[in-house]
Amino acid sequence: MGHEMSDAMPQPFFSTRRKTRVVSVGDVGVGGDNPVRVQSMLTCDTMDTGACVRDSLALAEVGCEIVRITAPTVKDARNLEAIRDGLRSLGCNVPLVADIHFKPEAAMEAAKWVEKVRINPGNYADSKKFASREYTDEEYAAEITRIRDKFAPLVKFCAERGIAMRIGTNHGSLSDRIMNRHGDTPIGMVESALEFARIARDLDYHNFLFSMKASNPKVMIAAYRLLVSRLAAEGADWNYPIHLGVTEAGDGEDGRIKSAIGIGSLLADGIGDTVRVSLTEDSVHEIPVARELTGLFEENCEGWMQGEKSSFDPFSFARRASAKITIGEIALGGTEVPRVVVTRKHHDAVARKFSASEDFQPELIYEDLPILEIDPQDANSVAAANERRDVCLVTVKDGVNLPVIAAFRLLAARIEARHPVLLKDTLHPNADPAPFSRTLLAASARLGSLLCDGIGDAVLLRTEDDPGQSLRLAYNILQAAGVRIFKTDYVACPSCGRTLFNLQETTARIKAATSHLKGVKIAIMGCIVNGPGEMADADFGYVGGAPGKVNLYVGKKAVKFNIPEGEAVERLTDLIKAHGRWVEAAEDSSPTPA
Repeated sequence: MGHEMSDAMPQPFFSTRRKTRVVSVGDVGVGGDNPVRVQSMLTCDTMDTGACVRDSLALAEVGCEIVRITAPTVKDARNLEAIRDGLRSLGCNVPLVADIHFKPEAAMEAAKWVEKVRINPGNYADSKKFASREYTDEEYAAEITRIRDKFAPLVKFCAERGIAMRIGTNHGSLSDRIMNRHGDTPIGMVESALEFARIARDLDYHNFLFSMKASNPKVMIAAYRLLVSRLAAEGADWNYPIHLGVTEAGDGEDGRIKSAIGIGSLLADGIGDTVRVSLTEDSVHEIPVARELTGLFEENCEGWMQGEKSSFDPFSFARRASAKITIGEIALGGTEVPRVVVTRKHHDAVARKFSASEDFQPELIYEDLPILEIDPQDANSVAAANERRDVCLVTVKDGVNLPVIAAFRLLAARIEARHPVLLKDTLHPNADPAPFSRTLLAASARLGSLLCDGIGDAVLLRTEDDPGQSLRLAYNILQAAGVRIFKTDYVACPSCGRTLFNLQETTARIKAATSHLKGVKIAIMGCIVNGPGEMADADFGYVGGAPGKVNLYVGKKAVKFNIPEGEAVERLTDLIKAHGRWVEAAEDSSPTPA
């Protein structure tokens, strides 16, 4: 039962928030006993000083504690001085972070004016060539020496000025060197960051933190867990803080759900010292979401199982191997997609609105299920279930004095894997109702965390009173966790000063044209920085190539170049048709989540 982990791979779960050293970003401390810090990023042009000052003030007013600004060129980096001075003259001392990709010289200029520099190990010293080659150990060592020569000046300058740094790996932009040795994997993401961290430590610079961001929550969760385990194995003085974020989460409910799954899962395990929620919306809308998420797990690491061995490998996704059973006409468990269970009250309220042919509908009624409810702390109840010859649907008994995530992890660890598991978003269904914005984030974080652990053959959502919203949220959580695709899936970046078109308007146009394509995944990227990598599992991509021009991708391969922006959505639909993935929209299609 459970996965043994070697001494070199400590468990990435904590009973209280992981204890780190403090990294100082201006006057804001990150890590240690400080609260989890909330930050965001400007979407306006870095050369528009007035807009940057105005938007930074707006973010600070809604509780943003750190503001990031892209600095794609030396010219942009130089203008950070004017932005900083404009803010300070107005009495705003929010720390500024320069976001750097590709240009070490821009980083050196930016470090003169800001409190922190974010570098991406995948492209700080490498231009992406998508070259396929094998590196000998000697060639690889030579590459590390080359990186050191480019990175060391920035490290020394930051140390002299007391500037912080984020070594921020993105799943979408690993170097060719890392890709060829480790692949586009969580291991590759961690190794990419550690290469740079070792250089910083060799120069006695420690005022840095890490991030491991991806658009796929399962990849992101695995990468952060692997990073934290590797840091623990390296030694006690590798206790650097962690920045959490899901890249290209999208907008609306979908963006919030995906962010809650990725960020919330890790916060629930005690990982994370600062967060950024990346929404394809105005940046001020990110802050309330981030604050709600950090507040959910501020007092309680809900994933802690008190030393119990887990039933899953925390570093790679595999679905729990339950047996298939049939209840009425619905099969669940085994290789079946996770099913959506509703209470009778919710079923009776919405059932007449859905035909049997539609995907978006209640499938099973909780009160009618032949279900075994177990307190996983009760050894006799667990033993009785395991001694049964028949396979039965099991769940955690209501009222158990455990957090949801820990309770279901404990159940999965102690119950034989053949028994399918029904997940619940609460074990106390009669609690006072919460606003939908809170319900959405809490249910997504708790159910999504378990689904990304591979646990769960059905889900029951009871914290939302509105039947339609509850049903929609259950399906959207399954989609965002990547375990059941029932509609078009979008990967959309949140915009920044590098963006080459209006992301919010473009995303809306693309959704209007393609939202009926169930099971098709479309990536919408404002520039090339994360584009091809974050589209790793997307079917089609729409990427800003130059001002007013768009490149279209099939998978990771660019197939159409420099298309005028006004024609690009139509050309995207033509591309989808040419690859046999297009269907015409039905006149009366299934209800689509808002």
